[in-house]
Amino acid sequence: MLEENLAHLSTKENPLDNQVGGNHYKGCGIQPVEYIHANNLDYLEGNVIKYITRHRTKGEGKKDIEKAIHYAQLILQMHYSEEGEQQELFNDLIGERGRHVQIK
Repeated sequence: MLEENLAHLSTKENPLDNQVGGNHYKGCGIQPVEYIHANNLDYLEGNVIKYITRHRTKGEGKKDIEKAIHYAQLILQMHYSEEGEQQELFNDLIGERGRHVQIK
């Protein structure tokens, strides 16, 4: 029975031809996932690309722009702030869960 349920996964269909939960990437010249992968972008950078790409087509325009800005702010904080500021950010994030970490 498990093999029957997984049979559709082994087809030669291109996963980029299928989109779950809408069609807001279908009209793109290159899908965000292709661009993100081809350029070795990390999670934060990839989310900026994703939300900017779909803001006009998914129906959550302003919210998607706000999300892109938030991820860009996270990039600034995590990659370009001073070491002490990074430590404070991580302590604030982790501290909410009752743990602290040391950044080296």
